[in-house]
Amino acid sequence: MRKKILLLGSGELGKEFVIACQRLGQYVIACDSYENAPAMQVAHEFEVINMLDGEALERVVLKHQPDIIVPEIEAIRTEKLIDFEGRGIQVVPSAKATNFTMNRKSIRDLAAIELGVRTAKYRYATSFEELKAGVDFCGMPCVVKPLMSSSGKGQSVIKTEQDIQKAWDYAMEGSRGDLKEVIVEGFIDFDYEITLLTVTQSNGKTLFCPPIGHRQERGDYQESWQPMPMNSVHLEEAQEMAAKVTKALGGNGIWGVEFFITKEGAYFSELSPRPHDTGMVTLANTQNFNEFELHARAVLGLTIPEIRLERNGASAVVLADKEGTSLPVFSGLDKAATYPQTDFKLFGKPFTRPYRRMAVALAYGTESVEELVVKAKQVAAEIKVD
Repeated sequence: MRKKILLLGSGELGKEFVIACQRLGQYVIACDSYENAPAMQVAHEFEVINMLDGEALERVVLKHQPDIIVPEIEAIRTEKLIDFEGRGIQVVPSAKATNFTMNRKSIRDLAAIELGVRTAKYRYATSFEELKAGVDFCGMPCVVKPLMSSSGKGQSVIKTEQDIQKAWDYAMEGSRGDLKEVIVEGFIDFDYEITLLTVTQSNGKTLFCPPIGHRQERGDYQESWQPMPMNSVHLEEAQEMAAKVTKALGGNGIWGVEFFITKEGAYFSELSPRPHDTGMVTLANTQNFNEFELHARAVLGLTIPEIRLERNGASAVVLADKEGTSLPVFSGLDKAATYPQTDFKLFGKPFTRPYRRMAVALAYGTESVEELVVKAKQVAAEIKVD
C-alpha cells in the first residue's frame, strides 16, 4: 500500500498534505523552485527545479519513479503530466484536470460552453486593445485576471477608463508561466462567495464539505469560516454544478470550487484541483477529516464514507509586510496562545515579501462563525513577522 508520491509545489498547503500522507505511511518527494520550502521540511526527499521546464520534470520523474504525481501549483508544464499519465503514473486528480484547471480559459469554456454552467459574462484578451474590447463587452465594473496565476496575483477591478491600463500591467506582472493572456469578467452583484470543497473518489461517490465563506483582498483570502449559512436551494445548486464540472474533468481528490451566491442563485467562478487556501479553516477540526486528510485518502483510493461537520470554525491569515531574505522571526506567540479555543500554524517559509502569507490563526467552538472570525483575527493580530 505504500506509494511514492511526487509533490509538485511545496507551499503551506503542500506541507499539510505531506503530513496527512506521512500519517498514512506514504513516501513523499517535495519539489519547488527554491530550497527549504514548507513541504520540503516534512517530506522524505526534495528537489529544487523549475516546474515549467519539461526536461527538469522528466529528470526528476526518471530519478524517483513515483507512483503518484500531485500538483500543488499552477505553473507546471502540464503537457508533461499527460505524458506521465500515459506511462501509467497516477496524476492527481487527472492529467486532463490539471491541464484544464491550470488555465482559466480552458476551465471557464468547459463550464460555460460545454456543460452549460451559469457563469459571469466574460472575454479573453492577449493585448491592451483586446482588453479594452473585453471591458466594452462586459461593462464596468469588471474583473481582470491572468489566465494563469495563484493566490489572486494580478487580479484587479476596472471601474473607470483610467483603470484599464493599470489592470493590464498588473495582470502581466502577476501572470505565472509563459502565458500572457487575461480573462475579463462582468461584475456579479453577489451577496457572498463560497468555496465548496468537493471530493471525488475511486468508488464513484462524490462528497461535499459544508460550505466555506471567505473574504478577499487583492484577490487573496484574508479570513474564512465554516459553515457558511446559506439558502439550502442555492447550496444544492452549487453542489450540482461542482459535481458536473469535476465529473467532466475526472480523477480522484479534493477540489476547491468557488461560487458567487446571488439572490438568483449560484454562479460558478473558479476551480482548483487540490486543497484550497480558504479550506485551511478545516485545520480547526471543523470536520471529521480536514481537507488535506480528505485529499490524501481520495488520492490513495481509501473510501471516505462521509464528511461530517463537527463544530464551527474560522481562520485568519498572518501576512508579512516587507521584503526579507533571512529566516523570518515571529513574535507575539505567547500572547496569541492565551486565547481559549484557538490555534495557529506557522508555515515555515524561509523569506518574506509584502502581503506574503506566513501563518494562519484558527478559532473554533459553538459560537457563531461571525464571532469566531473576530477571535481568529484577534489571534492573528498578536503574531508579528520580523
